[in-house]
Parts: sequence; structure tokens; C-alpha cells
Amino acid sequence: MPVKTAIVGYGRNGSTMHAGALERNPNFKVAAVCDIDPNRLTQAADRFGCPVYSSLSEMLAKEELDLVTIVTRSDQHAAMTCECLEAGANVLVTKPWAVNAAEARQMIATADKCGKKLFPWLPSRWSPWLSTLKQLLARKTIGDVFLIRRINTAFGIRNDWQTEKRYGGGYLLNWGPHLVDPPLVLAGEKVQSVYSIMRQVINPGDAEDMFMAVLTLTNGCIVQVEHTVSAESLPDWVIQGTRGTIVVRRYEVTVHISEPQKPDDPTKYTGMTAADKQLVSKEKITGSLYGSEDEVYAALARTFLEGTPFPVTTADGLYLSEVLDAIRESHEAGKVVCMQP
Repeated sequence: MPVKTAIVGYGRNGSTMHAGALERNPNFKVAAVCDIDPNRLTQAADRFGCPVYSSLSEMLAKEELDLVTIVTRSDQHAAMTCECLEAGANVLVTKPWAVNAAEARQMIATADKCGKKLFPWLPSRWSPWLSTLKQLLARKTIGDVFLIRRINTAFGIRNDWQTEKRYGGGYLLNWGPHLVDPPLVLAGEKVQSVYSIMRQVINPGDAEDMFMAVLTLTNGCIVQVEHTVSAESLPDWVIQGTRGTIVVRRYEVTVHISEPQKPDDPTKYTGMTAADKQLVSKEKITGSLYGSEDEVYAALARTFLEGTPFPVTTADGLYLSEVLDAIRESHEAGKVVCMQP
């Protein structure tokens, strides 16, 4: 039997990313759609031939659902998730699954109390960037990694709720899951301390559209994450090791190693020369750089139909919320924030 699924929030992401993946996977059936926009509800009814609702409470009272996918404003996620869990449905929550760690804990507690499953949406765990970089680091190609940089550049101006703090807007919550979580997964270490700066540069509203954070991990490795306003693109990843560097620009991954010799005469020191740097590999990757929603829903289907654990746990989601909280706290306090390992 297909997993009877409702989509709550049939906007840009709900009607494309999530609805499309559900539509393409025969293990799911879109059994209901909820949205406040009548035009969107008409589109959903025509597309799926399913009941549509403008009220979440009414939908939950009338429909027997296996799964509810929440794709609404960020500030609505926690309350809607808890309502769905208490109504007996399992819930998948889009990013950011909560605006802070307190909300994440509330959702987890409600899921535990109700005996239902709760799934954080972190599609970047399925990114070809992450899988490729894991393989390179496992081979120790560039030696011991001491710095991981993850950057996204943009120069577009938004004019929606994502620019307003009261709605859970801002690029830390919007882009943080894509930029912060993958480097931490790659490093395999917890965060020891955080220092960050956030700015509102070109967007309207009152929420940040730029942030940068330096995360020091328990093993001493440094992770630097940045969403920046720039008309010129920067590398998406730069990973520095004791023997070389990996640079990722969109679909191209380049690896250089360098093994300069220590001079016997200390006065003969020179910087790196072209002869010191060796191109080890330059490869093209394929797939959705921020993870395929089809792969995420395929993993979710295995959880429902085969009992296979979903690769992203609620503990993963909570820890990410705690790190994002620390990034915001560091900016607001103007100081380094220490985290419990």
C-alpha cells in the first residue's frame, strides 16, 4: 500500500520539489493538500484529484494519513508539526525544521509522546559534493585536514517573508542547513566554539542576507561557512590539508598536492613555486548539488515499507539547530560562544 501523504504548503517548494518527488515515487500517494491560497488548492486538486483544505485542523480531522510533509513558513513549522503528530500522523519537516533548538526539542518530545516518526529535511546529506569529498578525504589525498570552507554566493534581492525575522526569515535558517551541516558531517566531529558575523546587505526587511561563521571542532579542525553577497562567484568548497587542497566549483572538483622541501639553510626559504604544486585530479560530478529530493523520498519509502532507519535522525536535526543557535548568539553577543561537545 502506498504511503498516504499530505502536503501542507503548496507554494514554490511544496508544489515542485516535494509534490514532484511524491508524484514520481509509486510508494507514495498524495492523499490531501492544505494551503491558504484558493488558486493553489485548485491547482492541487486538478493535479492529484485529492481533497484540498484551507485548514490544517480540518484536514487532520477528516483524513487518515501516514505522513504529512510540512512546507510552510519557518515560524509555522513547530506548531504545525506538533499538531500533526498529536493527530496521529508521521511528519517530514522542510528546512529549517525549527527556528531554534527549543522548538526542535518540543517537536521531538511530541513525537516521542505520540509514538510517531519525525523526519528532518536535510537533502544536502544526499549531495554528490558530500559523497565525492568523503571518498577523497578517506584516501588521505591531501593529508590531515585542518580547514574546511563552505561558501555560497548570491546577488539576488528577495521580497518575500524570508526577509522578515518575525516569520523565521533570514539566510542563516534558510541556507544554514545547506552550508553548516555537510562540512560537519564531512569532518565527523562536534563543534567546540563558534564565532560569527551577520549582516543585512541588499535585501529589504530586517533579516540577515549575509553571514559567516568560524566553527572550531573538537579535534582542532576549523570549519568556515559563509553565505555572502557577491557579483562574482567564489568556490563552493575549499578543503585544506597538510599535503594539499581540494577546490570545488559547481560540478568540478580539483585536487592539488604540494610537498615543498625544508631548506637546510633557513635563509633560502621561498614560498610555493609552480614546481611544488602537482595536479592530482580534476573530475566532473553529476546530480543535484544540494541533494536529490527523489533520493530522499526513496529513503523515506524504505523506512515506511521496509523498516530501514531514515539516514537523518532527530538528533541530527537537533544538533544542527543548536549550532545555528550558537551562530546567532555569537553574532548578537559579539563574542565566541562555546558549545558542549
